[in-house]
Amino acid sequence: MRLNDLDERIVHALAEDARRSYADIGSEVGLSAPAVKRRVDRLRAEGAITGFTVRVDPAALGWETEGFIEIYCSRNTSPAAIERALKRYPEVASASTVTGEADAIIQVFAADMRHFERVLERIAGEPFVERTKSVLVLSPLLRRFSSGAPT
Repeated sequence: MRLNDLDERIVHALAEDARRSYADIGSEVGLSAPAVKRRVDRLRAEGAITGFTVRVDPAALGWETEGFIEIYCSRNTSPAAIERALKRYPEVASASTVTGEADAIIQVFAADMRHFERVLERIAGEPFVERTKSVLVLSPLLRRFSSGAPT
């Protein structure tokens, strides 16, 4: 499914702040509040909008350390097997299969350096992991959470 320009603008507005009223979004995109609601309902029904959530600063929850771990897997390890294993780690914020030498890259949040090290050791100990390579984030420079075309 490909969104049209108006739907993209609505999705972008919701991604910036999902608590905005339909009237507020409507005034931005040139529709009435009921028209925006109908479009949002349709986008949810079609699966373009998969849900609404809150974004929390990890540091507010005590997760002060961020890093990325590249994992190099044994032959014939499926993405589904990697996903199943990584779902068990609450510290894993995101995981993706990637091109290049590594098979997957994982974003991890931890309380401190020792906690990150323990998570790294546990992930490295998964039966399909041959080796890992990690980097720690010093300062996040840019994080975008919005979707759709910028207005």
